[in-house]
Amino acid sequence: MYGKPPSISRPEGFETLVKIILEQQLSLASAKAHFDKLQAYVKTITPISILELSPTELRACQLSRQKARYVIALARAIVDQELNLEDLSHATEAEVRAQLTAIKGIGDWTAEVYLMFSLQAKDIFPLGDIAIINTMKELTMVSSKQAALDRAAAWRPLRSLASYYLWHYYLKKRNREWVSG
Repeated sequence: MYGKPPSISRPEGFETLVKIILEQQLSLASAKAHFDKLQAYVKTITPISILELSPTELRACQLSRQKARYVIALARAIVDQELNLEDLSHATEAEVRAQLTAIKGIGDWTAEVYLMFSLQAKDIFPLGDIAIINTMKELTMVSSKQAALDRAAAWRPLRSLASYYLWHYYLKKRNREWVSG
């Protein structure tokens, strides 16, 4: 009905993870506006540039207190060498999840989006994504997250591809566009 989704990938690294954190529970357009404001303020988004900002400055960039804490926690983990983002491309999916979700504010959804878009993992099904679940409920007879997960099992080992199609349907039906990396 809406054609195939665009080929979207995101670069690996801190800036992309900041974007994904900002996208948690927000529309893509709102998250992009917040990110753009932050980027205009600091010019280059790095762990150091984030840690140099005060909570007031982060709030002025439209980051909620909670998201500011999450972005700071990520920056601190990198600066303190608790997380090496370059190592993630050589890690297993389980290792990536464990390393990312060990940081406050990074849960399964954030790790899954990073795995899919930055690390190009082929078999991710982001069960915590409301657009995916709502689209599955709309298009199939599933009525719960567990039913969606069970249904998605048939799409192995390409659940990421199925997820892209579900997101594409969700966005196009609502006359919205993908927001690039």
